[in-house]
Amino acid sequence: MTSETERKWPSFPRLPGLSRLSLIGAGVAQASILLIAFGAFITLANWPVIGASAIALAILAIAAVIALALLAPPEIVMRLYGARPHEPGSFEQVDSILNDLSYRAGLTRLPRLYVIPSTTLSAFSLGTPQRSAIAVTEGLLRQLTLREIAGILAGEVSHIARGGLAALAIADVVTRVSQVLYYVGLALIAINLWRLLIREEAVSWLTVALYVLAPAAMNLVQLALSRSAIFSIDRSAALLTGDPLGLASAIARLDSSNGTPLDDLLPPVPARRVPQPSMLRAPPPAEQRIKHLKMLDAPPMPPLAIEEGPRISLIGVGPIAMRPRYRWPGVWF
Repeated sequence: MTSETERKWPSFPRLPGLSRLSLIGAGVAQASILLIAFGAFITLANWPVIGASAIALAILAIAAVIALALLAPPEIVMRLYGARPHEPGSFEQVDSILNDLSYRAGLTRLPRLYVIPSTTLSAFSLGTPQRSAIAVTEGLLRQLTLREIAGILAGEVSHIARGGLAALAIADVVTRVSQVLYYVGLALIAINLWRLLIREEAVSWLTVALYVLAPAAMNLVQLALSRSAIFSIDRSAALLTGDPLGLASAIARLDSSNGTPLDDLLPPVPARRVPQPSMLRAPPPAEQRIKHLKMLDAPPMPPLAIEEGPRISLIGVGPIAMRPRYRWPGVWF
């Protein structure tokens, strides 16, 4: 299975109406607000040290974030999460489900599927419609039914098809950069303490404090942004599968270990329980999402043909390796 290969699709009609404009517009607005806040933060933090040059530094930082988010291959990010490529044929039902969902969504290239050896229940997607990847945890594949897995995969395919992942990737890069600033801030504290001992001028304590608070500040901005687009994604996923109740069942079973908004405000330490990239997390409560799904009219597409089978392990690693824990760079899964 490869995202670089054109697929020969089955002969049933594609699902109409997966408009991208609303989601792209919302994503661009969110990313713009986040980048402006990030640039303002960089300027404020560095102004006491380098003066007006902090503005130029902020512009360069914003450009670097955009470049990393748009140019970094999905495979690189997957490696950061310990994800391993899923080999076609090891779980044929999943292959068939992803193939059908991609066709129904109008994708011309099949997303590459990765499996993360973790017992948490989580999934996320990266890239563009032309080069995309979907990661799912082994815990999700082991514990959810194929009907529920189809709903989760449909949500990720909807993200890819509607072109909103670039904005979400920018959010994730901002979070990673803010974590680096946090560690720089800790180093500056040590340097300042040493300089105080030898009676030398210390780096501005305002700069130090803002560096240390960078992860909490940037995550607070993200949590303040609207996440109403998730309802649109849920609707698209339900249309792709033809089974809104299957998706509702999956949402109800998603792991409670996903953490809380408070975890996003903690510094990158083992106490945080954030199991996935920072892509404008904290969706609406599961109850609200399920209510919206139950209110949908019957989808125009028939449900996917799914035959439930026994749960199997795709990675085959032991329970210790899969145990949720803190992992660099500031992620818990």
